[in-house]
Amino acid sequence: MPERFKVEVEGRSLELSNLDKVLFPKAGFTKGEVIDYYTRIAPVLLPHLADRALTRIRFPNGVEGSSFFEKNAPAATPSWVRTENLPAPGSSKGRETIDYVVADDLPTLVWLANLAALELHIPQWKIGAHPDLMVVDLDPGAPAALRQCCEVALLMRDRLAADGIDSYPKTSGKKGMQLCCPIAGTQDAEDVSGYARRIARELEQAHPKLVVSKMAKNLRPGKVFIDWSQNNAAKTTVAPYSLRAQAVPSVSTPLTWDEVAAGAAGRRPATKPYPATEVLRRVEKSGDLLAPLLDGGPELPAA
Repeated sequence: MPERFKVEVEGRSLELSNLDKVLFPKAGFTKGEVIDYYTRIAPVLLPHLADRALTRIRFPNGVEGSSFFEKNAPAATPSWVRTENLPAPGSSKGRETIDYVVADDLPTLVWLANLAALELHIPQWKIGAHPDLMVVDLDPGAPAALRQCCEVALLMRDRLAADGIDSYPKTSGKKGMQLCCPIAGTQDAEDVSGYARRIARELEQAHPKLVVSKMAKNLRPGKVFIDWSQNNAAKTTVAPYSLRAQAVPSVSTPLTWDEVAAGAAGRRPATKPYPATEVLRRVEKSGDLLAPLLDGGPELPAA
């Protein structure tokens, strides 16, 4: 296979390179397969990326090599890639603004995959808007694992439902889970984060042997940390259907609540990360289980 060759994607010219380079050595998964995955998953992935400032984690030498976070558009960004100059709260380099990439279309997604941008992370709001999502991260402290995350997810689902908030589960693609909740987009990040923290503390008080709401790592062994801070202005969360930098090309995978219940009971459906090939089959069978996130939701209750 030639090292470089040109392709046309929806009318945009791209130069792809090193497609046979192995990015997931233990699985033998190549850059060409990464590009193929993102191309095939694009119909359900792109709606979740649309109008959101994108943070990428790039692995130019594969998942066993060095990596780096990238928020700013790289110097060689094609002119047709959408960028937005936005405030950069919490920038590690002290920048006031960043030229973010916005992945609104398939050519941009293929371009990013060719740069070995394996992981795609997004904020809980669209550009220039208030948060339209609330996300809580469920992070197990060993020996707790995904099974315990499923138990906490069910508890949180029921508590949020009592406030009229729908929640939709997905794996993180690593060891944990996230619950994603569509909200009205009328409250600021501080209000959303405050509500998530209050619910996390309630569950911690009700289930102290299973749940922890504080970030201190010494409190986490054997429990599930409900990370409510994912809604802070400086935070992002891995996008649905994004690859993760694991030994195998696992994916942040939407789940059904039946699968979460099965996971809580120790059965396979939600007790380990799903690989890219299986996620493509799931989407072909069931479509986008997180499509309701795109339709908006209610306001969160006042504190």
